[in-house]
Amino acid sequence: MRILLIHADKFSYHVTEKTSAVSKLAELDESQMQGECGESLVAFMASEKTDEKGIESVASQAAATITDQAKQLSVKTVMLYPYAHLSSELSSPRVATKVLAKVRELMSASGDYEVLEAPFGFYKGFDIACKGHPLSELAKTIAPTDEKGAPEDEHASEAIKAEAELKSDWRIYTPDGGDVEACDFDLSASHALKCMCEYEFEGSRAVTEPPAHIELMKRLELVDYEPASDSGNMRWYPQGQLVKWLCEEHVSALTNEYGAMRVETPIMYDYQHPNLKSYLNRFPARQYVVISDQKEFFLRFAACFGQYMMQHDMQLSHRMLPCRLFEVSHYSFRREQSGELAGLRRLRTFTMPDLHTLTKDLVQAREEFLRQMELSTRCLDDFGLNYEVAVRFVRDFLDEDPEFGRSIAKQADKPMLVEIWDQRFFYFVAKLEFNFVDAQGKAFCLSTVQIDVENTERFDIDYVDEDGQKKRPVLMHTSVSGAIDRVICAILEQQAMKIEKKEVPMLPVWLAPTQVRVIPVAERHNEFCEALVKKIPFRTDFDDREMSVGKKIRDAGRHWIPFTCVVGDNEMESGKLTVRVRGGEQEEMSIEALNAIIEEKIAGKPYKPLNVSARLSERPIFVG
Repeated sequence: MRILLIHADKFSYHVTEKTSAVSKLAELDESQMQGECGESLVAFMASEKTDEKGIESVASQAAATITDQAKQLSVKTVMLYPYAHLSSELSSPRVATKVLAKVRELMSASGDYEVLEAPFGFYKGFDIACKGHPLSELAKTIAPTDEKGAPEDEHASEAIKAEAELKSDWRIYTPDGGDVEACDFDLSASHALKCMCEYEFEGSRAVTEPPAHIELMKRLELVDYEPASDSGNMRWYPQGQLVKWLCEEHVSALTNEYGAMRVETPIMYDYQHPNLKSYLNRFPARQYVVISDQKEFFLRFAACFGQYMMQHDMQLSHRMLPCRLFEVSHYSFRREQSGELAGLRRLRTFTMPDLHTLTKDLVQAREEFLRQMELSTRCLDDFGLNYEVAVRFVRDFLDEDPEFGRSIAKQADKPMLVEIWDQRFFYFVAKLEFNFVDAQGKAFCLSTVQIDVENTERFDIDYVDEDGQKKRPVLMHTSVSGAIDRVICAILEQQAMKIEKKEVPMLPVWLAPTQVRVIPVAERHNEFCEALVKKIPFRTDFDDREMSVGKKIRDAGRHWIPFTCVVGDNEMESGKLTVRVRGGEQEEMSIEALNAIIEEKIAGKPYKPLNVSARLSERPIFVG
C-alpha cells in the first residue's frame, strides 16, 4: 500500500460522475456526493497487488501509521481518500475496499478520531490547503507481514480458517441403529471405510505419488494434461469426450426423471455484487478472477450463483414446492492448491452436475434429503462404483431430530462415518457425501446432498405460503454423481484395483468408446468386415491396420474392447461370429445374438455413435 499523509487546514471533495469507474452496481446517495472538513489529516491511499497477500496486516499497519501521525499533529479529524494515482501496481477493487473498510474500523474503534471517508471507485475533484510545516507531508509504503515479519497469505476464506480450527465429534452409525465413537468401532471388516476414516482424521489432501488412473486415462486415450493451460485444466480426446458426454447424459436423465428443470447460467459474476460478495467470504474455495472494463469478475466454482439469482426472480407458491433447478456446469473453476492436483481426482476446471431444490421447511428438506440420497445411490450403482458414506451435521440440527441420522444410516445399509460440529461454520446444517476410496487409499467425494439454511436469506428468495404471506424456503444443494471428471477417475481407479488383483479391467459396456471391434484375419476379409460393421447398430470399429492378427487382438485387450470379433474364412462361410467377450470366454454366435447381448447390457443408458473413424488406419494417435 502507498500512503500520502497531508496535514490540511481544510479539505473538500466532490464526485464529478455519478457512474462508478469500477462497478455499475455501486450507487451513491446525495450525502456521499461531496464532503468537507476543516483542520484534518488527509490520508491519500492506494492499495497494491501485494496487499492481497495480507489484508489484515496492511490495514493494521496503515491504521497505526495514520494514528501515530495524527497524535503527533494533535489532529482529531481524519479523511481517508482512495487515490489510485499513487501506484501503477493497483490491487483489485475487492481488496482495496476491504483494506479501506478495515482501516476505518480500526481507527474508529478507539473513539479518539472522527473518521471520514471519500467514496471508492468514483471520479472526484478535491481542494486542499496544506499547512506547510516540516511534518505536514509524509509518504509511506506498507507491505504485508505476519507476526514474525514474514509475508502473509490470506487467500483462505474465513470458513476455511474456521474449518481448520473446528473440533469434531467423529462417530460411526450402523444400519441397525448403532451409534459409537469412531475410535471404538472395529474397522477391520471394511478396508475402504478404514481408509476413508484415516483420510478424514488426517485432513491432508496433498498427493505424494501419481494416482493409478493417470496411466490408464492416457493409455485409453481419454484425457491428458494440457501444458499450455493452468495446472488442473485438462484436454479431452475424442473417446474421452464421448465417455464424458455419456456420463453427463445419464446423470441429466436421472435428474430430469426426478422432476428437475434444466437451466443454464453464466460462468462469471461481478465480485462487487453485494449478495455474491458476502457469499464468497463464506464459501471455502479459491477463485479465478478476470478483469473486464475495469470491473472484476470471478469464475464460478459451482452453478449456485446463477441459480440463486434465478430463484430470487421466480414467483413461487407453496404448491410448487419442492422446486428443483438443474444444470450441468461444464466449466466450474476452483484454484485448488498445486500440491493437491492429481489427474482427474482434483482439478481446477471441472464439470459439475448441480441440482438446487427449494423446500417449504426443514421437514420437507429432510424428506427430500433421503429421496436424493436414494437417487445418488442409484446413479453410482449405474456407474458400477463402490463407495463409502459420510455425513456431517451441526449438533443443534441433529439434536432436533436424532431419528433423521439413524434413517440415513438405515438407508445407506452400511456403517457410515458421522462428523458432528458444535457450531455452524458454513451455510449447511447437514451434508451427505458418497466417497470413493482409490488405489492409494485416498478418499474423495462423489455424490453430495446438503441442507442450506443461510442462502435463501442472503439472496432474498421466498415463496407465498397458504396464508398468503411470503416465507423463506430451505435450500438444498445436490450433485447426484459429483463432478463428472471424478466419476471417470473413480471408474478408472476401480479398474486399477482389479488389475492389482490380476482381474480383467473393463468399462461398463454402455460407456465403452468402442463396444465391438471387428478384426479381419487377412485383407481378403476386409469387405465382409465392412459390411458386418454396418449390421451391428452399436459403436463398432474395424481394425484394418497392417499388423498381425495377434497384435490386433492384444491391442483390443489393451483398450478394453468389450466384444472382439475375429473374421476369417470360417466366419464368412458360416455367417457365425467368433466373439471374444472381455472377462469371459470366446464364443460362437450369430450377429443377432451379439446385438441382443449388447442391447441388454446398455438398456436404459444413453447412447451416442462412434465419434472417430470406424477404420483404425484412419485414426490419429493422440498419446504416443
